[in-house]
Amino acid sequence: MAGGFMGKILFVDLSTGKLKDEPLDEKLCRDFIGGYGIGARIIYSRQKAGVDPLGPENTLGFMTGPLTGTPALMGVRYAAVGKSPLTGGWGDASSGGDFAPHLKFAGYDGIFFTGISDKPVYLFIESGKAELKDASHLWGKDAYYTEDTLREEYGQQAHVSCIGPSAENLSLISCIVTKRGAAAGRSGMGAVMGSKKLKAVVVRGNLDVPIADFDTAQNIREKHVKELMEIEFRGMKRFEQMRKYGTSASSHLSAHSGDTPVKNWGGVGTEDLPEVSGLSGDAIIANQERNETCWHCPAACEGIMKEGTGEYKYEAGSRRAEYETIAAFGTMCLNNNTESIHMANDICNRYGLDTISAGCAIAFAIECYENGIITREDTEGIELTWGNHKSIVAMTEKMAKREGLGDILADGVKVAAERIGKGAEQYAVHIGGQELGMHDPKLRSPMRPDAPSAARYQMDATPGRHTQGFGPTSFQGHVVNATGLCSFGYFGVSDPPGYIADSISAVTGWDFSKEEMLKAGERIATMRHVFNLREGINPIELPVHPRITGKIPYKSGPLAGVVTDIEAQNYWNLGALDWDRVTTKPSKKKLLELGLDDVANELWPPPEPKSPSS
Repeated sequence: MAGGFMGKILFVDLSTGKLKDEPLDEKLCRDFIGGYGIGARIIYSRQKAGVDPLGPENTLGFMTGPLTGTPALMGVRYAAVGKSPLTGGWGDASSGGDFAPHLKFAGYDGIFFTGISDKPVYLFIESGKAELKDASHLWGKDAYYTEDTLREEYGQQAHVSCIGPSAENLSLISCIVTKRGAAAGRSGMGAVMGSKKLKAVVVRGNLDVPIADFDTAQNIREKHVKELMEIEFRGMKRFEQMRKYGTSASSHLSAHSGDTPVKNWGGVGTEDLPEVSGLSGDAIIANQERNETCWHCPAACEGIMKEGTGEYKYEAGSRRAEYETIAAFGTMCLNNNTESIHMANDICNRYGLDTISAGCAIAFAIECYENGIITREDTEGIELTWGNHKSIVAMTEKMAKREGLGDILADGVKVAAERIGKGAEQYAVHIGGQELGMHDPKLRSPMRPDAPSAARYQMDATPGRHTQGFGPTSFQGHVVNATGLCSFGYFGVSDPPGYIADSISAVTGWDFSKEEMLKAGERIATMRHVFNLREGINPIELPVHPRITGKIPYKSGPLAGVVTDIEAQNYWNLGALDWDRVTTKPSKKKLLELGLDDVANELWPPPEPKSPSS
């Protein structure tokens, strides 16, 4: 087996309690790398189309990558994978922290769960041995309590990935949480875990991840760290900025630059939210106690908070709000109150809600309230108006507990609009059921100027994902995600493709070129896409809210009159991918070129033989 891999995957049938180890095939690893690459290939091959995302036949996977737990810089991530209950198509979500490296130290590259347990359970893995255990005493408890309790039982060398009550109650925007806020947030994967009555996965072990050429891998890391240490971003060394602020440094600037969506994608920051001091990095870290790091990461960008001040008494030890959360509960809701954003973030982390979707659901509800679609009777007296931070926090808690109007909002804006009716659909900004990340595609990203920004939100297999691209520019990013690297580990380096390919080569022992890396990225992108095609989802047919593209144009501000031509982006990229521009089916030639022969035969079956004429 190649270096970087422990060489086995655990398959768990929760209906029967049966656990089975399977060896990991090296060709599978080289073709699909790891993470959601291997996850998509395995689930596509073993799961039939049309299964209920919250039913026993849906598979939930936890997959690491070959660079997870190795000298590669920021090799800390795993992907939760499965069919999304939020979109009905492919779902994946990624998380950092310490869990992923320790899953490998416990002996496994990944775990796949099927079935539904007849009682709450958790999985405990230690040094290559796994056991299902009763979790009845943890069911109904929040993610903080669950993690603390399990680490008290198994020691601080154990690491926990778990769900909170929102996932137990099958909120479609619920997530999987580790380390008090490192969340696998998108696609509703928490609800899949909750549907299976799987409360947590606990890993502990001290096995070594095999490294083909440790010295070379370590030298690549040291060279790369030195290079990143010298990069400046907005007048400050990038690593110093990350350590001090995380991703919150420029949230106030983004609110006015056109980067962050404002007022449920319908406003202009400079006019609708002129005061943004509460969103600044200095305001966000004002009540911070210390920094922490994901496993062996030199950036240490996690912020750990003191007890909440004033009217918001979030618990000491909770996580600092990051950019996406600040944007969702701040700019999107016209809220400049720092402590309320931390409080909403704490509620989401504790109960297990995706902060992006939760903040977007609150912004949607506020706009419905302001336009008389939702009444004070519906909100049980909560004055759900723009910028009313007390009401934003109160409704977030109701959403986390599935109480009152919060019960409706807990399944995201698409489902909420359908249930509310009365024209609420016009304020539900989503694609395919997924709320969008907090970057307006009408503003070109300085870090990804060639990425088709609007198209990525529509065309990626997990729509609305701000961390993805679409077309050939996405291939490198898919490999980064599949390896288990954090994206912040390669932004700004002089030769990202070379760094990634060289790191994979040093760790695995493969002679892995840039060209092979990009081909693997294309294969991963295609595999995720054909999963959706088999489920009957053609992404080009997914409605795109006009606020996203500018077809309802801004009349002022930095994006005044800007319209993004998503049709042109799709036309060009579908051609470059050799996917049909109407059906989005990859050509048979392309599928065979990628080695996806079984998929080619499914999408392009040979013609039925003609019966002989009589």
